[in-house]
Amino acid sequence: MPTALEPIFRGLTRIFNTPLIPGDSTLTLWLIVKLLLATIAVFALIRLLRQFLKSRLLAPMKLEGSNREAVATLISYSIGAIAFFALIQGIGFQLESLAVIVGSLGVGIGFGLQDLTKNSVSGLTLLLEGKVKVGDFIEFDDLSGYVQAISLRSMVIRTREGGDVVVPNSQLVENRVLNWNYDSPRGRIHIPVGVAYGSDPVLVTEALLNAAYADPSVLHEPPPHVLFSGFGESSLDFELRLWVVGYDREPYVRSALNFLIEHNLRQHGLVVPLPQRDLWLRNPEDLRSPAPIPAIASDTAAPIQRYLEEQQGGTAKPAAKPRFIRDLLRQVVYFQNLGDLELRQLIEIGYRKRLRPGETLFKQGDPGDAFYIVLSGAVEVYAQKLDKHLATLVVGKFFGELSLMLGIPRTATVKAEQEATLFAINTQGFRRLLQEHPEFAEAIVQELSKHQQELNDRRRQLQDLGLDDTGEEKNVVDWLRKRIKKLFAL
Repeated sequence: MPTALEPIFRGLTRIFNTPLIPGDSTLTLWLIVKLLLATIAVFALIRLLRQFLKSRLLAPMKLEGSNREAVATLISYSIGAIAFFALIQGIGFQLESLAVIVGSLGVGIGFGLQDLTKNSVSGLTLLLEGKVKVGDFIEFDDLSGYVQAISLRSMVIRTREGGDVVVPNSQLVENRVLNWNYDSPRGRIHIPVGVAYGSDPVLVTEALLNAAYADPSVLHEPPPHVLFSGFGESSLDFELRLWVVGYDREPYVRSALNFLIEHNLRQHGLVVPLPQRDLWLRNPEDLRSPAPIPAIASDTAAPIQRYLEEQQGGTAKPAAKPRFIRDLLRQVVYFQNLGDLELRQLIEIGYRKRLRPGETLFKQGDPGDAFYIVLSGAVEVYAQKLDKHLATLVVGKFFGELSLMLGIPRTATVKAEQEATLFAINTQGFRRLLQEHPEFAEAIVQELSKHQQELNDRRRQLQDLGLDDTGEEKNVVDWLRKRIKKLFAL
């Protein structure tokens, strides 16, 4: 070593080895440097150990991501704490010296570590309780996003826009947090819709429910509902309520449904009104008659008419009138005497079923758990065991009602001849209808009693299968009444 540098190194050595506190020869600047290096090493160890536990050790155990995060964090910080105290003892740092420092700087350290301690305790609380987990979609304080990571001090939340927000854990413990994934990933969406006065509420209900069932993101259970929320200044106000899996997709689902709703309202001839105001004139007699609007000359009107006809491929033809579910339900003998309010409820109870070409709806011998009306396309009915075509059902035809009402297996197989859409009422929906309107059950009994021969055949079918537990009723109508009451818990 050059002679000129020796005084410098001796000076630095003397500075680093000089006791910081008189009477305590162990607490030196060099010891503090070693303490800082030990702290950095411990934090690096915690980070590496946490990643190893999550990705290597705990992943094969089939634990959920949130549970892996909590276990890895607790274990890594516990081992890190033990390693830290072992290191400071190994480098010769006495805990008594640490107590002296804390005692000397107690007030300053207390204020400085107050937030750190609060956030650390909050982090332990979050990890141990599991109320907020990695992967959850949460909302609080005008912030919403996915929980990406939970550490001892803070949480990382990724917003819908892709930004990562670091939030101190104490904010989540002290404030109210809306966790959309806490018990179930399902969330309900409310979509307000206003239509012009004079619109048919039944058709509005049908249009909104058709839009809901057309979106694959919408759950069928719980089913969508339409509420008549009130009479607005310019419109009849409705609200479509539906459930989706993954509320984080709410903006995209809402946008898709708005497109579908607007399209369905136009198809049903329903108008979304503009705000309206009544104008009262104080002196209407002072107004002059407006000048007449000149008529379009015939030589000008003719080219316009020809242009319109060319755009529509010839003479303009009126658009085909859509088939409404309400009108199709009235064609079903069991529903002919229902009023608009009952039909509206029936439309809301039912759901839409789409079939691809060649897709089988049900097979012969399957449980009779739904009744169907063909809304579009066509389905084929055939005897599977005989491999025999029985019928082709097109728009407006209904089938499966006896299997549903009597609880008997399907007597034939049904599959789509082409892409088809069906309106369906399942057992749960039909039970709800009969329980809310018991008189409807008697109307069904009276209608079915007109076909006693078929009822006798169905009864024998149930007896042969051992599914008839209604007792020895001699009168087939009494048997039918008892069967429906027992099947639908009336």
